[in-house]
Amino acid sequence: MTEHVLAAEPTHSRWNRALPARLEIDPGDTVHFQCVEAAGGQVRPGMTLEQLSGIDRGRIHALTGPVFVRGAEPGDVLEIEILNLTHHGWGYSTLISGLGLLKDRFREQFLFHWELLPDETRSLAPAVVPLRPFCGVMGVAPALDGEFRTRPPGAFGGNMDVRELCAEARLYLPVLNPGALFSCGDGHAAQGDGEVCINGIECPLDVSLRFQVHRGRALSAPLIESAPSPKSSNESWIAVESDEDPLRAARNATSRMVDLLMRLWGFTDVHAYILCSVAMHLRLSQVVNEPMITVSAAIAKNILPERRLF
Repeated sequence: MTEHVLAAEPTHSRWNRALPARLEIDPGDTVHFQCVEAAGGQVRPGMTLEQLSGIDRGRIHALTGPVFVRGAEPGDVLEIEILNLTHHGWGYSTLISGLGLLKDRFREQFLFHWELLPDETRSLAPAVVPLRPFCGVMGVAPALDGEFRTRPPGAFGGNMDVRELCAEARLYLPVLNPGALFSCGDGHAAQGDGEVCINGIECPLDVSLRFQVHRGRALSAPLIESAPSPKSSNESWIAVESDEDPLRAARNATSRMVDLLMRLWGFTDVHAYILCSVAMHLRLSQVVNEPMITVSAAIAKNILPERRLF
């Protein structure tokens, strides 16, 4: 069980399974990723809106990786245990013309700087915003040849912006290429479900992850075991689906939850469906990476006997 450190540079802002791995590890190893803010280190504290307008947006979603996990093959599942995420004391949020859920109402660009305390920020008084850092982008290389922009999420994970991917959570991804080729970035100190204005609190992060491989265990799309909530002990199983049709994404996430309940707890399909209707939380995790919308279907662990996924 070896520990590795992977510096941010050189980052990459495209998914491409031909991109050479920057690090090779064994299952069980831990990697300490250094992740710059989403624009690739172009944004800094005190930057003006005019300066922001001049950045190279082709570098957005500057990711650290890829990491090659020895022994991981297509048809396996990559487990990512999120050990720790540490912010650097600052962050920012923007409005970008033509983007965001209310882009027709908020047409002007805007830049807001946040000062981050260890566990909260008071920069937007009188609100006190709790911090729960996570990576907006965590994914493996897609199965197709070529370069792909990082903005749309998919079955490979990617730009899911699921805020439950914080410390103590576990993410399960399908392996689509030999070695999985995992990358992460787009650090957020906090974010609401939906990420409606296009940003959470964007920030650089130091991220510690431990990797495992589950061989021959098919998974169609990301699955999460969430961390305990700051306000309760409830952890959840979360099925994540992204699609251009939000209703289709919701149906797929719910159907996968029905399948999970049948496989791990032995429910019949109809009983699993009823349980989803009375106990499952269906959420919009992000609505701004158009045309792809991400839906999460979550069911609390404490209503079920304890089970392990693998």
